[in-house]
Amino acid sequence: MPTWGEYLETLQARKNEPNILDVLRREALTRLHGLTGRPVVLYASRWVQGGASDKISISIEDLEGFMEAFHGVPGPALDLILHTPGGNPNATSALVDYMRTRFSDVRVIVPLAAMSAGTMFACAANRIVLGKHSYLGPIDVQLLLDTSLGRRMVPALAIIKQFNTAKKEIGTAGRMSAWLPMLGQYGPDLLEECKNMRKLSEELVATWLQSWMFAGKVDAKGRSRRIAKQLNDHDKHLVHSRHLNRQTLKDIGLEIDDLENLEPSNRARSQEIQDAILSVLHMVTHTFVAAIGAHKIIENHLGKAYINQTQTIQMPFPFPGGLQGPFPAFPQVPPNTN
Repeated sequence: MPTWGEYLETLQARKNEPNILDVLRREALTRLHGLTGRPVVLYASRWVQGGASDKISISIEDLEGFMEAFHGVPGPALDLILHTPGGNPNATSALVDYMRTRFSDVRVIVPLAAMSAGTMFACAANRIVLGKHSYLGPIDVQLLLDTSLGRRMVPALAIIKQFNTAKKEIGTAGRMSAWLPMLGQYGPDLLEECKNMRKLSEELVATWLQSWMFAGKVDAKGRSRRIAKQLNDHDKHLVHSRHLNRQTLKDIGLEIDDLENLEPSNRARSQEIQDAILSVLHMVTHTFVAAIGAHKIIENHLGKAYINQTQTIQMPFPFPGGLQGPFPAFPQVPPNTN
């Protein structure tokens, strides 16, 4: 299957074909479905290329996209390709609830990375598929706060610890004046919100693991809670953006399928499936680079898509060789060509 660079050459050679980005991306999704026989839905954000957090994060708005992408897709099996920096845990819970009303056998495939609430989403699968180059991340909640230094993402646990330190030091002579500017940035309910959001993310992951990945297995409840606690341990991971590789995730107890070996009895077929999945990732990357206004793609193997875009793009393709726009305004999507 084509590499990222080979896709670039194809795009340059076929630059005059209408909607070539959509055509090649959908060909890759259809190819994957043909190899596995399982319905495929892609959920991808332009976070690697950079984008406003409110546009690329998991949000309740995505529910409409899932409704569109799930329409006409038969159950009970689903392969969900996930590429996201995360987002709102409450929105993630709503998406999981809806997905699980439609599909009982869910395999989440992460070709590059799914972080934060994306990791939570992955833990709602029966199986998670990761490559050697794939990552999940910690699930400890981050809050977007307006501070004296501007808007910042702050770990909820860091806020809790800062409050605890303040309580210890506030009575020390000369320390009150040092703490007041910091504590003045936080609203009166922030401490409780931090505690509740951390508890929510951990409980959701534990419940989902127990319900699906470990359903019917020995010590499903205890195992699920231990894994959720470890994923939520900011003291262990130190930074929210920590990339946890496949072996690390296996070591904490998650059941991970290797992308390179999805059909152990057929090595050639496993290679084809891996190539098809990576082809989807390559074309997602090219789409987000070329169509700068597009920030999220939710799409199935049948060609039905919900694509959020800030505005209609009229620009040259930002690669050597041309591939001129204009590109179509989304969510208007060209018909399936397969």
